[in-house]
Amino acid sequence: MVVSKMNKDAQMRAAINQKLIETGERELLKELLRAKLIGCGWKDQLKAHCKEVIKEKVLEHVTVDDLVAEITPKGRALVPDSVKKELLQRIRTFLAQHASL
Repeated sequence: MVVSKMNKDAQMRAAINQKLIETGERELLKELLRAKLIGCGWKDQLKAHCKEVIKEKVLEHVTVDDLVAEITPKGRALVPDSVKKELLQRIRTFLAQHASL
């Protein structure tokens, strides 16, 4: 039963993602997110954090994968709630307009 629910959730996510791509809404959401994150200083904060991590690990060989694993949690935490709420509202509006999914 749990597997069936997870499978249905995955199918629903795939269908929503496909509709977002087909309509071009996914690209619009990505552009909105990019602009909001740059506007609130998120990009600069994360860039500074990357530099700190690289300095701390100067004696170690830091791979891109290591860096991504290290900064991802902080990057997610730094996204302002207002940006998350705005994107969520845009997605909800999109889903309401395309309720046939």
